[in-house]
Amino acid sequence: MDKMAWIVLLSTGGALLGIAIGIVFPAIAMGRAIAQALDALARQPEAEKAITRALFIGLAMIESLAIYVLVIVLIVLFRNPLLALLLK
Repeated sequence: MDKMAWIVLLSTGGALLGIAIGIVFPAIAMGRAIAQALDALARQPEAEKAITRALFIGLAMIESLAIYVLVIVLIVLFRNPLLALLLK
């Protein structure tokens, strides 16, 4: 295999690993946040609006991390900066 094929292969493998790690941890964080919110709702049902608002803001922030990972992985896959070094 030539250098270009190796770079593409390693970039694709790195992107797959990155998306796997970048999705697993936010998913775990979302599960824990929802579990804590349900626990808080069970203890203080009168604070439902404040808990729900904080939960949705937190979930949006956690989800944005997963979206950032997806964007970076897509940049690496489709606009790989290392390929320009090989084409010189």
